[in-house]
Amino acid sequence: MNETDILNPRVFDPEAVDPETEQFNKRIEELIATLPPSHMRTPQEVRADRESGKSVMGPIKHLDEARNRVVPGRERNVPVRVVVPPEVRGVYLHMHGGGFVLMRADHFDELLVTTANRCRVAVVSVDYRLAPEDPYPAAANDCETVAVWLANNVRSEFGTERLIIGGESAGANLSVVTLVRMRDRHGFTGFSKANLVYGCFDISMTPSQRNWGERNLVISTPMIEWFSNQYVPRIEKRDDPDVSPLYADLSQMPPALFTVGTLDPLLDDTLFMHARWLAAGNRSELAIYPGGTHIFNLFPIKIAKEANAKIYDFITMAGQ
Repeated sequence: MNETDILNPRVFDPEAVDPETEQFNKRIEELIATLPPSHMRTPQEVRADRESGKSVMGPIKHLDEARNRVVPGRERNVPVRVVVPPEVRGVYLHMHGGGFVLMRADHFDELLVTTANRCRVAVVSVDYRLAPEDPYPAAANDCETVAVWLANNVRSEFGTERLIIGGESAGANLSVVTLVRMRDRHGFTGFSKANLVYGCFDISMTPSQRNWGERNLVISTPMIEWFSNQYVPRIEKRDDPDVSPLYADLSQMPPALFTVGTLDPLLDDTLFMHARWLAAGNRSELAIYPGGTHIFNLFPIKIAKEANAKIYDFITMAGQ
């Protein structure tokens, strides 16, 4: 069950949550309760657990179809994870999630390979620098570097001119920041669509982020604050449009698909950004999934399959 384009109060009714989703959320919450709170640890400790498979996401699976490359840039050369399917009808520039602090591009091989094969697109996932070792603007700069390289080389590298952009959570933030930078700094508006999945679009914190509290369904208010403190230590910088693209000029943006669950502390980020996208004169579609937590589409449940099928269709049809 999902609603697109308009807000329907039924999606927020607890009765709308599928029993499978409800039971899965309960198991996830119980599992997380057995783990040390991430916001009370160092980023390095949390990363080590993810690498060893101790996180809620389980073991990392590397796939042979995904390869490492390096994109040349003026500031630095940027590593990327690339998947090229047998038939290429476009290129999907992907920014992974992880709160700007956790994860690497190769942690998402299953998602990248499935996207490439289902949508017939080459996937280029940016392995951007992480905070706190490299706080803002390092990650955004790396994503911009790869976007500029693709804009100049997509035809020669991949035999197509269709470009799609997108990502999850922090990756959705970086996707919008990249779109705005490409328009303003490079005069480029050639991305055909934007796939923005439960994005964090306001680092200064939307009401749903602030009011969620300590209940931990993957993320919580203290965790969001922890991520923000690593990425943008200066509080007064957090409403800068280059940090929080909710405040940016969003004119000339491509059609977007916004995906979010009702039990995600970042719910307001998606609701607000969808409205601003439309108000700026762009096309936007909103998909809300009852009971969906943060990163719900990465879990083995029915609403994840529904959300991912819609995302794959959106990417496949980009530019067509």
